[in-house]
Amino acid sequence: MKRARNSEDITATKREIAYFMRRLYRQGLTTTSGGNISALCADNTVLLTASATDKARISSSEIIAISKDGALLGGNPDLPVTIESRMHLAVYEARGDVRAIVHAHPISGSALSASSAPIRDDLIAESRAVLGKIVYAGYGLMGSEDLAGIVARAALDSDCIVMRNHGVIALGKSLLQAFDRIEVLEAAAKMTILHEGALKGTTVPLSEKRLRELDRMMGRK
Repeated sequence: MKRARNSEDITATKREIAYFMRRLYRQGLTTTSGGNISALCADNTVLLTASATDKARISSSEIIAISKDGALLGGNPDLPVTIESRMHLAVYEARGDVRAIVHAHPISGSALSASSAPIRDDLIAESRAVLGKIVYAGYGLMGSEDLAGIVARAALDSDCIVMRNHGVIALGKSLLQAFDRIEVLEAAAKMTILHEGALKGTTVPLSEKRLRELDRMMGRK
């Protein structure tokens, strides 16, 4: 009975991952071949999007199952595991509370990943409440162990990470929470560009007192 329940949970989670990947693409938060999503199941199976898939039409059959040590457990054998699987596994190893990861290449967030201008979380309350502190991870070659380690270390300090000259990644206790953080992070990036460009010199940020108030409200120190 337990095995049947695990199978049902995995099937449902695969559908959810495919749904959020299609939604990520529809909202212009990533490209056809870019980005990846994963979820950690109760039995420690990691489900994640396969490489070489059309993100606009991805289905649950294109979600691959691997163990926490990277061994292939199931999925279409003709589809390669995403090169960023090591990064996902490293984050799950570093953060026991994380159950879902969304990595994407939204235009504004990616632009600021190649800039010295940080994404601001002090412009509107929603940004601070949903994102908390945004951290930057240094550059690492795509798919490398080096990048996996860099991002995992950054994840110890934040659920929202800007990957230098690459893109962004958001963590959550659920797929919905991780996806929400990616959306809000990109909105914050767009607002940052507005305030550092056309609105430069007119910005009225939230005070440190109000930022601390929001952090306390969300249960952060």
